[in-house]
Amino acid sequence: EVQLVESGGASVQAGGSLRLSCVVSGLLHTINHVGWFRQAPGKGREGVASLYTGSGRTYVADSVKGRFAISRDNAENTVYLQLNTLKAEDSAMYYCAAGFLALNCYQGACFRPDEYTDWGQGTQVTVSP
Repeated sequence: EVQLVESGGASVQAGGSLRLSCVVSGLLHTINHVGWFRQAPGKGREGVASLYTGSGRTYVADSVKGRFAISRDNAENTVYLQLNTLKAEDSAMYYCAAGFLALNCYQGACFRPDEYTDWGQGTQVTVSP
């Protein structure tokens, strides 16, 4: 089992930036991807970014490409999600998750919530217009 703890959510104005953190611990050899997802009230969970822990290769969803970035600090077992040029529609609960997935984000697997087995509790991002 893998444990994930998110932090860094806040209320910001449109155009602002945030950096979310996800500390990963536990049986790290059982996973090969850490992903970030978001869920707004009344909507499904949307994958926004994923990182392959083997090489560090990253994947960012088209909906946020150019504004969001995922990175890691191996020494701190932490995966970050940098959110720039925030918009009101980015408001959501943001979750990080871990799983053992097919490589190269095959058929978009790295953005699908059901591919991940372990989840954090989430951190809230609210963007005011």
